[in-house]
Amino acid sequence: MFFSTDEDEGIYCDALKKLLSEAAPVQRVQSLDNDKAFDFELHQALADLGAWGIGIDEALGGSGGGPVLQVLTLELLGHHATSMAVFGVIQYMATRLVHQYGSEQQRQRLLGSLCEGRIRASFCMTEAGGGTDILASMKTRATRIDGGWRLNGTKYWISGASRSDVLIVVARTSEHRSRGVTLFLVPADAAGVAASPLDTFAINGYDTCEVNFSDVELPEDAVLGTVDQGFMQVLGTLNSERLNAAAVAAGIGRGAHRLALDYAREREAFGRPIGQFQALQHKLVHSGVELEAAWTMTVGAARLEQEGRDVSIESAMAKLATSGAGQRAAELGMEVLGAAAFDQSLPMQRYYRDIRLYSFAPLTDNMIANFLGERWLGLPRSY
Repeated sequence: MFFSTDEDEGIYCDALKKLLSEAAPVQRVQSLDNDKAFDFELHQALADLGAWGIGIDEALGGSGGGPVLQVLTLELLGHHATSMAVFGVIQYMATRLVHQYGSEQQRQRLLGSLCEGRIRASFCMTEAGGGTDILASMKTRATRIDGGWRLNGTKYWISGASRSDVLIVVARTSEHRSRGVTLFLVPADAAGVAASPLDTFAINGYDTCEVNFSDVELPEDAVLGTVDQGFMQVLGTLNSERLNAAAVAAGIGRGAHRLALDYAREREAFGRPIGQFQALQHKLVHSGVELEAAWTMTVGAARLEQEGRDVSIESAMAKLATSGAGQRAAELGMEVLGAAAFDQSLPMQRYYRDIRLYSFAPLTDNMIANFLGERWLGLPRSY
């Protein structure tokens, strides 16, 4: 509402909306979500549109474009197919890491296939007992052997691992807290790799896994980037990941708000639509304004990043704003629909469940607030 797309962005968004209306109708999305099944057909249709190649040079098999097109894509996916939107956050992080830090051989081998939907990647960093404070708890370790590395450890809460072809694994390679971590490209079917889906209550169309690595032998060229610099490489992607997470949260929230608004127009009580009652009108207005403000902040930050600006503060603000606005919109949606919100043929219960992911991912809202207190407000560090 408060920003405009350029001609190319508008054409792309129109095509994406058409694709989603045809390939991801609510009945199909709900059925797959109830069955905890990944939508392979939608994944490939999005690849054919060029969605998974955004941010990657066309010479490497990508679609070009940058942060703005990524957030526009993810917000629209958040409206329709929430689990696929979460997949998109991981996809863009994986392609960025390979594009930025991969060798020429690694980029030629992986990027085109990822962008074309022929393979999928997963990012393996968190471990049991260590999400936000990952460095202190990281026990997964890679040790040098003749001709390469041996990887051992367990990762937890890993998105998409059981349906991925390649895993980007963060492992300790020396004792320095932050400069002793390395990224590895690990084939998902390598001997010693086992991914087991966890039984989670949300993001049902995109699995969350425990991944075990038992004496996994890797060649020297499995290293992505520089040995012992993996954590610093991951830090370089955080602004983009926060913006992309913010876009999904905004999309889920706006989807919940739209459904609540449609229901308020149609549902009648005491001889009139419930949307005519002032108390409900005000709640819908305030929720809509909050969502528009958070979404506008997200797009604005993406445009700044596209210009090459440091958006560490802006991306953190956008993530915090959309997470809160999205959760409140979904809660209001449950209230507006009442008993109908429990109907699993409608997406409200899915919005309500799925938005919870962004209260703690990719970083908890409290940790984001800690960061902003220090970096934005100039207050003493709280952790």
